[in-house]
Amino acid sequence: MSEQQFEKYYVPDQSPWPFVGAVALFLMAYGAGTFVIEMKNGTEGSGSLILLAGFVVLLFMLVGWFKNQIDESMSGMHSAQLGRSYRQGMSWFIFSEVMFFFAFFGALFYARVIAVPWLGGASNNAMTNEVLWPTFQAIWPLVETPGGTTTEAMPWTGLPLYNTLILLFSSVTAHIAHVALEKGERGKLKLFLGVTILLGCLFLYLQVVEYMHAYQDMGLKLDSGIYGNTFFMLTGFHGLHVTLGTIMLIVMFGRVMKGHFTHDNQFAFQATSWYWHFVDVVWVCLFVFVYIL
Repeated sequence: MSEQQFEKYYVPDQSPWPFVGAVALFLMAYGAGTFVIEMKNGTEGSGSLILLAGFVVLLFMLVGWFKNQIDESMSGMHSAQLGRSYRQGMSWFIFSEVMFFFAFFGALFYARVIAVPWLGGASNNAMTNEVLWPTFQAIWPLVETPGGTTTEAMPWTGLPLYNTLILLFSSVTAHIAHVALEKGERGKLKLFLGVTILLGCLFLYLQVVEYMHAYQDMGLKLDSGIYGNTFFMLTGFHGLHVTLGTIMLIVMFGRVMKGHFTHDNQFAFQATSWYWHFVDVVWVCLFVFVYIL
């Protein structure tokens, strides 16, 4: 019987990056919570600095971890089996992100379909309506809170529409860049990948402008009732995902400029493309259910 041949499987050394990433996420979560409390109370504290430190540590972790992965890939340590493991891991990661946003969309649907009609006296609930909030009108979005705070609903025209078109176009340019990579058209790859990065940065800039307009001109804030809560939680977390996706695209652009990736060795680029398309799909859902409906 001939000796069975086994494919090599690279097992990396112990890595500090998962621990560093956990520290970064803790700082971001604690800093964000503290910053929101300070903002609500009108006080100044360390929340914003802790949040910024979390972002810095996260960026440090991404640079270090990406560098290790790139070195391993370019050294020929990755086998086909490891490639399949990476694909499974990225697939499960995107699935977890889908469920993450599903939870926030679920909160939005619960408020709109169940809680708001219930407070308005639906389902033979007139007595509770009179006791809790006699003047309540069951309409969405809720632009008035029980405390008397009033705000405005963010229209879907203007900046939200522009950002939707920008992300949709960026998904097209990302796909063109991926196809160019598979065909070995390096010039076209660099051009359309660069355009995708610029579109991602433009999206983030316009979202900052939209937030400033909401706070300064519309009175729409994070504490503006359930509407303000769901609006900023959904759009804010999506903006965080766009930021991460843009960083990943920038890393891919740097690798492309160094001549990395071939038709047979391109999973890092492919995974980044998957993530970017996922971010685009989430925004389309968000644009429809948060801005339009």
